[in-house]
Amino acid sequence: MVKRAYKFRFYPSREQARELDRTFGCVRLVYNRALEARRRAWVTHRQRTTYGQTSQWLTEWKRTEDLSFLNEVSAVPLQQTLRHLQRAFAAYWERRCGHPRFKRKRSARASAEYTRSAFRWRDGKLTLAKMSEPLNLVWSRPLPDGAEPSTVTVSRDAAGRWFVSMLVADPTVRPLESSATAVGVDVGINNLATLSTGEKVINPRHEAADRRKLARAQRSLARKMKGSANRAKARLRVAVIHARIADRRRDHLHKLSTRLVRENQAVVIEDLSVASMMRNRHLARSIHDAAWSSLRQMLEYKTSWYGRSLITVGRWYPSTKMCSACGQVNRAMRLDIRSWTCPACGAVHDRDINAARNILAAGLAES
Repeated sequence: MVKRAYKFRFYPSREQARELDRTFGCVRLVYNRALEARRRAWVTHRQRTTYGQTSQWLTEWKRTEDLSFLNEVSAVPLQQTLRHLQRAFAAYWERRCGHPRFKRKRSARASAEYTRSAFRWRDGKLTLAKMSEPLNLVWSRPLPDGAEPSTVTVSRDAAGRWFVSMLVADPTVRPLESSATAVGVDVGINNLATLSTGEKVINPRHEAADRRKLARAQRSLARKMKGSANRAKARLRVAVIHARIADRRRDHLHKLSTRLVRENQAVVIEDLSVASMMRNRHLARSIHDAAWSSLRQMLEYKTSWYGRSLITVGRWYPSTKMCSACGQVNRAMRLDIRSWTCPACGAVHDRDINAARNILAAGLAES
C-alpha cells in the first residue's frame, strides 16, 4: 500500500505557536550541533559517526546546564532531526547530493517531525506532544476512510503560514487499468509541454505575471533599515508574493502531470540537464519559472503509483533536428526557427511537435 502525505493548513493559538517556535529552535540547534560534531570527528580522527553516537550526544547535552532547555520540548522531533542528518550523510557518501549544511535561524522554512508516540489522533483531531488542545486544522480534503497518520510534520513557511503534513497509508492509490496509448513530451518555455498528439500546453509564466508586484515589494524591502519592524513587514510581503507564485505553479504542474499519467500507459520525456541549462543567464529565469524538474519528479512518483511507465530519452538525442517522417537529421537549427521543411522528404514540421514525436518514437524503441 502506498504511503502518501496529506498537507493541511492550520491556525495555532498563541500558546501552540510559542511551543512550536521553541521546538523549531531546539530542532535547529540539535541538528547544527550534531553536524558540527560529526564534521569535527571526521577532520580530527577521520571517523564516521553513526546515528547511535549522535543520539548519545543528545542525551549528554540535555544533562548540561546550558542546554537543559532541550528537555522542555518533545524529545521525538529532536531524535528525528538526528535521523534526517544521518540520511543526509548517507546520501552524501553515495554521491547523490552535496555535504549537509547548517540550518539558518532565518531559513525560509522551519519544521519538526513527530512520530506516532508524540501525537494523539482521536476522532479526526490532532494533538501534539506538550500541547493540551488539538490543532485548528483546515480540512481542504478528507483523509482516506479509516486512515490514521503514522508521522506528522509541522512546518511554517517564509510567508508565516502554518502547515501540517500527515503520512498515511492510502488505499485509493492503486494501478489504473492498462491503456494502449503513449505520449511523448517536449518541454519548453513558450509552451510548457508539447505533446506528440499535437497538443500544446501554454506556459502560464506565474513568476512573470507577478514580476512587477514582486519587484516593487523587493525595492521597498531594500529601503528598510536592517533589524527594524518595518523591514520584517516588508520581508513578509515579499514572501507572500513568492508563496502565491509557488502555489499556483505547483497546482498547475500537479494537474498536468496527473492528466498525462491517467490518460497514457507510457510517458516519454527527455533527460535534460536543467542545472547546466540554468547557467545560461538569458534563459535561467524562464527555466526556473517553468519548473521542468518539478514536472519530472511528479511524473516519476505518479507513474510508480498508478502502474504506468516513465521513459527517458538521452539528452543528446537530436529530437529537434530530426525529421519525424523520414529520419533525416539537420546539421543545426537555431532557436528562432519554429517551423521548418525537411530537405529530404519535403515534410513541413512544427519544431516542438516534431520533437515530441521523435521523443516518443525513441522512447518506445528503447523500452
